[in-house]
Amino acid sequence: MESISVFEIIKVGIGPSSSHTMGPWNAASAFIRIIKREKSIAEVKEVFLEFFGSLAKTGIGHGTDIAGMLGLNGEDFKTIDTTKIDKIVDAIKESQIINLGGEKEIPFVYGHHLVLNMSQTLDYHPNGMIFKAIFEDGTELVQDFYSVGGGFIMSQEKNSIEKQCVRTIYPCHKASDISKYCNKLGFNKISDLILINEESWRTQDETRKEALYIWEQIKECIYKGVNKEGILPGGLNVTRRAAGINRKLLGDKIYKNKDEWFQQVVDAEENFTNINKWIACFALAVNEENASFGRIITAPTNGASGVIPAVLMYAQAFTDAVSEDDIARFILVAGEIGTLFKKNATISAAMGGCQAEIGVSSAMAAAGLTEILGGSIGQVLMAAEIAMEHHLGLTCDPIKGLVQIPCIERNTMGAIKAITAANIALESDPAKAKVTLDEVIQTMWETALSMNDRFKETSEGGLAIAVNVPEC
Repeated sequence: MESISVFEIIKVGIGPSSSHTMGPWNAASAFIRIIKREKSIAEVKEVFLEFFGSLAKTGIGHGTDIAGMLGLNGEDFKTIDTTKIDKIVDAIKESQIINLGGEKEIPFVYGHHLVLNMSQTLDYHPNGMIFKAIFEDGTELVQDFYSVGGGFIMSQEKNSIEKQCVRTIYPCHKASDISKYCNKLGFNKISDLILINEESWRTQDETRKEALYIWEQIKECIYKGVNKEGILPGGLNVTRRAAGINRKLLGDKIYKNKDEWFQQVVDAEENFTNINKWIACFALAVNEENASFGRIITAPTNGASGVIPAVLMYAQAFTDAVSEDDIARFILVAGEIGTLFKKNATISAAMGGCQAEIGVSSAMAAAGLTEILGGSIGQVLMAAEIAMEHHLGLTCDPIKGLVQIPCIERNTMGAIKAITAANIALESDPAKAKVTLDEVIQTMWETALSMNDRFKETSEGGLAIAVNVPEC
């Protein structure tokens, strides 16, 4: 089995959805590379993109169509000025021209060259899409892609995606592997093992730097979120709440940048109610940014991107775990737990419901927090198990397909559950646990397979149909 770096699970992304925005964007970029490999952009006459299944049914709310156009237009979600997205998309629609790969302008009529096929689902995965390029000589190039969660994409043709297969020196495909190798090497910290395995991609110093870069991006995202008022886009008229909570908690305190703001949070009055509100504020801030095409940290998905930032910010502001080493260890452990779910179950709501997103992120955060609060290897894995155990069966039923209701508030719940799971694990003997992390991952996958498709990010069940709202 292929190894996965923690920074493939926790990484810079863009809202509102990793599977429905980042995945299609990555697929469009990959298709551009395939065109260049097979022929050239200059030879392309027309290009077509058709979305199927969940990508089509909730595509407008998730910005799937926007992501497809921007990817074909040669934009990069890691570097694009997010304030200019609407302008670029409007220009493509109005001019009916797309700058393919940023190299050649060709005709592109929305609704003809880009289609949301809501009546058909491809067999391989609910999040399917097909790209087709027609060249000047009349030949065609057709490629299928599937967005499998967390921004990852796959194809039924293995050679269509350029990805180096990596196997770490101590491959950890199950939680039992983590325990085995930590015992073998005499480690009492899971992060020590992960740091060695990450050398398959980069040096240990580079790994630490990447973890701290992720932390800076988390703070930047939260800071943006707590300083923005207004209504979220999409038509549901959801009001941003993080800024109001931040303002009430800080009172008349003044800050000029994110570091000054963070210090004000640390110095603020600490009691259970206030800390609870801060945790909610942190999660809301991230997911309000995500809902508005902001740049966030995908962990492991965009819909669940507020859980780990909220728990890590809580740890930094309200516990004794404040060093850069603590930050790096939290992120390494959280990311490694995410890889276990990806390998043995799913991190795609279209495959497993929201247990695959909020549930996984809560398990990741619980493990990371337990690691830096001094938990043993067994307690870290136990914390992840507890967090997932209490998300089993959680459905994905976004109203109007937008990553807003119930998604935004659900991140606050996932963060609180993660902290609770860590606290329980720290006071428990893992040897007496009745359920292992590997068993709960397998149970989650079996639950996913049994779940009705209406509750797998199709907006055809649950709150999505119970709540009547005007057409967005």
